Amino acid sequence: MAWGGSEELWAGAALHLAQAGHQVQAFKTNVDGQHRRVRALREAGCPVTELDPALGLRERLANRVLPYLKQYTRRKLGERALARGLQTLRPQLTIVSQGSNYDGIAFAELCRREGWPYVLLSQKAVDFFLPLFFERTLAQRAYQHARRCFFVARHNLELTRRQLALPLPDAEVVWNPFNVSFTGELAWPAPSPDGRLRLACVARLEILDKGQDLLLEVLAQPKWKQRPLTVSLFGAGHDDQAIGEMIRYFGLEKQVSFGGHVPDISAVWRSHHALVLPSRNEGLPLALVEAMLSGRPAIAANAGGMAELLADNETGFLAAAPTAAALDEALERAWDQRANWPALGAAAAQRARATVPTNAAEQLSSTLMELART
Repeated sequence: MAWGGSEELWAGAALHLAQAGHQVQAFKTNVDGQHRRVRALREAGCPVTELDPALGLRERLANRVLPYLKQYTRRKLGERALARGLQTLRPQLTIVSQGSNYDGIAFAELCRREGWPYVLLSQKAVDFFLPLFFERTLAQRAYQHARRCFFVARHNLELTRRQLALPLPDAEVVWNPFNVSFTGELAWPAPSPDGRLRLACVARLEILDKGQDLLLEVLAQPKWKQRPLTVSLFGAGHDDQAIGEMIRYFGLEKQVSFGGHVPDISAVWRSHHALVLPSRNEGLPLALVEAMLSGRPAIAANAGGMAELLADNETGFLAAAPTAAALDEALERAWDQRANWPALGAAAAQRARATVPTNAAEQLSSTLMELART
């Protein structure tokens, strides 16, 4: 993917710093020069450099013979590109932003080895995944030498502490910025003539993390097929074909549809009544924050930091675990209380406004400046 929700925080902080006159440079994989975030950074004087360069002839030939080397080769090329860039810049501070909690360890090790101060920002942690035995010491060292370790959910922080058996005294929880209005929820969608309720699943189309297969398994039950309920899947990802095939396999073509990537997320909540998130792994999803601020309740699996914002039976419905059975139970409770969804949505907006900061990226940029000065 060219851009994901996990990139909003580092990009927002970089933009704020660049606009304040500081020298900032971003290194990123899959750079789309036309993406609005990339354009904004470059216009503010922050170069965005590709870390996934085109492979040379030798690498391409090797990958045809040994395809499993492709990821390793690209990672090494990315490390070399970053090393050259940092050697030229000699930065006061480097932020290593990770989609999970270990996928940036090689970059952190590069900074540690060269003596460049760095911080780690982790956007997710997975209960069943931790570094392999031969990478464990490297991961521990990366976290121990970081000036600060940022996590977007208390769950992710505590899980990483347990997995690495480290106290991480310099760790803290931060928030991601959001892309909807903070000041007031949206009007409730106009009722359909048949009383149909519309759920939106706003998530990357990646089954391993986002669990769309669990949702489809639940909806395939005869009771859900008979109820006036539809689900729109918003987002993009490499599992779009697999999800489409599952929809046809379960005979859900009339109940489930693809909504694609929507630049204005408020447009989703003007026409949908609630969020459904069957995620297996999470940080604290931006989709949940935006749905709640928009005045929509959520039905979600208890993954990552979900329960740190979503109050069960008060602002939505929390499935006990990311399983089809638990998700079905939560959906059933939600269905029984569907007349109360507008009130639950109003409570969700109130809770989100009382919890989520309005200037998360600016707060992070201020912290980074303090760390750079020490």
